[in-house]
Amino acid sequence: MATHIVQSTKSTVRSGYLDPKAQAVATIKSGDTVSYPSTWTHWGNEAVFGMTFADREPLRHRYPNGPYTMNGPVEVTDTKVADVLEVSLLKLRTIDWGWNSFPLGVGALPADFKEPYVHYFRFDRDRTKALFDDGIGVKLRPLIGVMGVEPAGDEQVSAILAGDYGGNLVLRDFIVGTHLFLPVKKPGGRLWLGDIHAAEGDGVVDQTAIETAAEDLELQIDVRKQPGLKFPILETEKAWIVIGFADNLDDALVACLRQSIEWLASCAGMDKSEAYALCSMGVSFRIAQYSHQTGSAYSSIPPKAVHAVIKKKLFPESIQQKISDWLRPKAG
Repeated sequence: MATHIVQSTKSTVRSGYLDPKAQAVATIKSGDTVSYPSTWTHWGNEAVFGMTFADREPLRHRYPNGPYTMNGPVEVTDTKVADVLEVSLLKLRTIDWGWNSFPLGVGALPADFKEPYVHYFRFDRDRTKALFDDGIGVKLRPLIGVMGVEPAGDEQVSAILAGDYGGNLVLRDFIVGTHLFLPVKKPGGRLWLGDIHAAEGDGVVDQTAIETAAEDLELQIDVRKQPGLKFPILETEKAWIVIGFADNLDDALVACLRQSIEWLASCAGMDKSEAYALCSMGVSFRIAQYSHQTGSAYSSIPPKAVHAVIKKKLFPESIQQKISDWLRPKAG
C-alpha cells in the first residue's frame, strides 16, 4: 500500500468550509495511508501564540464560514455513493502550543461573563499536560475535531456544521487507534479534515477545547462496501459510538437513540424492542456539544450533539465479531 503526503498550502486548505469545487489534494486506493506533515491553526494559520483577544477578533470576522482550517479533499478510487470510508487514525502529534477561548455571546452560558477570554498553553516535549499557572490542568489526549466526506450537492458547507456525512463531530474519543466510519455521499468520497484538539471535554461548554494544530498526522483509509450504514460510527478499542445531531438537546438525544436502535438491529440482529431496552440498561448517552449562542461572528451555528457509547463487553464475542464483520464486509 502507498503513502501519500499532503502539505498544508493555500491550494490544499479552505478556511472554514468544505469546498466541492476544490481539486483533490491526493487520489488514493483503498488501504493507502495519507500523511499530513503539518496542519494549520485556525483562520488560515493566522492564529499565533500569545495573540490578544482584540488582535484575534478581526480574524473571526474575516472568515465568516468558521475558524477551522480544512485540508482536502482526498479522493479514493472506485468509491461509490453508499460505500463507507473507514478512516483509521494512525498518528497524531500536536504542535507545542494551544489555547482555549470564548468570545461574548457563545457557549452554554452566553450572558454570564462580561469579558471575552483567551488562555494559551505551552506543551512539554512529550505532550503530556496543559497547565494553568497554579498547576491545575488536563492531560493531553489529541484528537481530530472535524472530519467528513462532502455531502451531496454543489454548495460550500461550513465546517461548523455536522450531519450524516460527518463534519464537526466533537468526538473526544477520535484518538490514535480508533476508526471512524463515514457513509459516502459523492463518488470518490472527497474526505476533509481540520480542527485539531489537544484535549476536549464532553459538552465543550465554553465552545472550544484546547485548540491546536498537528505536526504529524497519519490516516489509513479503507473502502467498505456497506450500504446499510447511514450515519457516522466511531469504533474504539472498547466501544462503538453513535452520534445524534439536532437544533436542541431533546431532539439530539432522540436522534441518537433511534440511530442506535436501528444500527443494533442491523448489525447485531437484535429485535428493536430488545435494542431499546439494552440502550436503557447498558448504553451511556453523553452530551457532546452544547451551547446557546446569542451572538456569533460566523454564518452557521453548530448543532447540539449527543453520543451513545455502546460498550463491546455488552455482547458475547460471537456478536462482537458479527458487528465487526457487518462494518467490514468481505469483498464479493
